[in-house]
Amino acid sequence: MTRWLIVAAGFALAHPALAQYDGPAVETCRAYAKREIAREGTKVKDVVIDKEGVSIERYTRKMGNQFVSSVLTGNGAVVLPGAPSAELSFICLLADDKRAVFFEWLPRPNAPAHVQCTRDEDLRAKPRPCLETLLRVAEEDLTQAYASQFQEARERDHATGKEESVNVFRRANDEWRQYRDAECSRRRETVPQGVGAEDYQIACMVELTRRRALDMR
Repeated sequence: MTRWLIVAAGFALAHPALAQYDGPAVETCRAYAKREIAREGTKVKDVVIDKEGVSIERYTRKMGNQFVSSVLTGNGAVVLPGAPSAELSFICLLADDKRAVFFEWLPRPNAPAHVQCTRDEDLRAKPRPCLETLLRVAEEDLTQAYASQFQEARERDHATGKEESVNVFRRANDEWRQYRDAECSRRRETVPQGVGAEDYQIACMVELTRRRALDMR
């Protein structure tokens, strides 16, 4: 992580912005991000900055030798051809609203799965295979997290001569899966207009499975 990113991220955390921003700095940062990706040689279809949740903090000071007037933060995505989009958060430093000097993508673990499979117009009409791929990847990630936790439970039981930790671990996992399936069935009944009910249910399963994997680490 660069020194600039450390300073900028610390500033953003210490000065939470409240007002949503929709000015020219949004397109300035998006264009800067596209140029950076093109320079790296990565093949993408588009770079998107979501309008909702974009915030700007007026900064007006120097970072090293570079004057920075503001810090723009929010969520966005790198749209990949024929694949789920990379949903990310970002931080962008600007000399002024029409000149960006630094842009960095940041992890976004709570990204909406359905959006990932509908950014690309080639996937939008039939997002099901994309969602099923995301669910398979999330399940594999969760299995890896479970394996580590299960080993720790076995070691605790070995130390005590009992199987309490393993049994509790298994029961918690079974009950969590029952909750996930029930919750996503419930959400299926509240599907937004224009979204397939089963697609919405699978997207829910992806998101809850990802969250569970994070909780298990």
